[in-house]
Amino acid sequence: MKKARVIYNPTSGKELVKKNLADILLILEECGYEASAFATTPAANSARDEAHRAARAGFSLIVAAGGDGTINEVVNGIAGLKRRPKLAIIPAGTTNDYARALKIPRDNIVKAAEVIKKNQTVKMDIGQAGKTYFINIAAGGHLTELTYEVPSELKSIFGYLAYLAKGAEMLPRVKPIKMRMTYDEGTYEGNASMFFLGLTNSVGGFEQIVPDAKLDDGKFSLIIVKTANIFEILHLAALMVKGGKHIEDPRLIYTKTSYLKAETLEANHQMMINLDGEYGGDAPMEFHNLHQHIEIFANADAIPANAILGSVLEGNPTDPLEEDDDYLAASQEFVKEVEKLTDEDIDDDGKITGRKK
Repeated sequence: MKKARVIYNPTSGKELVKKNLADILLILEECGYEASAFATTPAANSARDEAHRAARAGFSLIVAAGGDGTINEVVNGIAGLKRRPKLAIIPAGTTNDYARALKIPRDNIVKAAEVIKKNQTVKMDIGQAGKTYFINIAAGGHLTELTYEVPSELKSIFGYLAYLAKGAEMLPRVKPIKMRMTYDEGTYEGNASMFFLGLTNSVGGFEQIVPDAKLDDGKFSLIIVKTANIFEILHLAALMVKGGKHIEDPRLIYTKTSYLKAETLEANHQMMINLDGEYGGDAPMEFHNLHQHIEIFANADAIPANAILGSVLEGNPTDPLEEDDDYLAASQEFVKEVEKLTDEDIDDDGKITGRKK
């Protein structure tokens, strides 16, 4: 009989996973698995170590239940193995970027678990940086380093952008770093405020940073922001909010690559690297895309067809997820804030917020 191991964070999501654990195990049993569970502990790498142990013990499915940090740990536990179990996700964190990209329900623990019943999986790309694996983003530069100071309740993309827009005291600190970025199509050597590698279209609860991301094409989406002027950066962010228009702006480089080497060319300057929202070491660092490395259960009917290159195990179709009204309201509010700062009509409505008639 197939075995499934649920690895869950007992404190995330108002303990909703813990409260619904019996239902989750029942769903797995209905899918033909002998199911058991493991609650992570405060010990370092608790989820990673249990995922590694379960995979080595022959479990054919691991269910990561918690926030993006728990999912990252589970992936780090199995990614280095030759025989890797399938992965399912039950989101119970703050932004739940990975679940958003896979169209897994983010507001109902049981419905998220029921995605497994559809038997639809996607062979997902992941990233590798040294001995560490990441599932969504890698980034570096002064603009990235400010994210470590953002209060935890603002860890969404709009919280971070609002933090930039309103935090006048930090404006002089966004300085360019002289970098060398070596990627598939060439090398960029010059000043930049940040570089960004994306694996999915969802970053910090926002789906337009990488508007054309594919989940399984073996390529990262690379963005190099060349300007360090905070108002220009906010303008780029507002273009991003308005349908991903930033990717054609000359103030940044946007390309696809399977490899990146990031270096700082400034003596005695540390460039911290962010991997999936956490500090992952310092440059120089090399990043490799591991093509279709982990098979993950997904609500594939709701994923845009152009976001998946490979085949999907088909089950029963479901209705697409509803649009996020909170996202729409937050994006409109952010654009207004940037219009006040830049005195530009960003949303093309013929008006500039804050300008006196």
